Amino acid sequence: MPSNDVRILIQSAVPTAVVGAVAVAVGAAVEGGQGVIGAVVGALFVILLMGTGLYVLQWIARSIPHLFQAMGLMMYMTQILLIFVFIALFKDTTLFHPKVFALSLLASTLTWVAAQARATMKAKTFYVDPEPTTAGNAADKKETSERPS
Repeated sequence: MPSNDVRILIQSAVPTAVVGAVAVAVGAAVEGGQGVIGAVVGALFVILLMGTGLYVLQWIARSIPHLFQAMGLMMYMTQILLIFVFIALFKDTTLFHPKVFALSLLASTLTWVAAQARATMKAKTFYVDPEPTTAGNAADKKETSERPS
């Protein structure tokens, strides 16, 4: 993964982890042990799902750039669908408190999306790959530009 992609991943995951820690504290205060487990599961699920999606999307951008926008839309729709499926599967669980889990999931998802949007906007990403210029290449260009036609 190029350094720019890693930077975006870190700038998205760290705020999400902080929000997850706050959700764990709130879950512990409100619902005790089940609240803690629900908040941890929700935050970790978002970090794992969104991080994997970002990694796959960056791979697509490098290997199949003409499909990047369509794959990005499909990736986000798939992620939202997986979040809904995960909530539906665990809505009646006794392992953790489902409302704390759902609120942690929602807060973590919104944080990830906002942090990723901010990190992407602040990234200095080239829209076009610049041509590398070498000493020989630059001399050839100068020589051809000085010749009269």
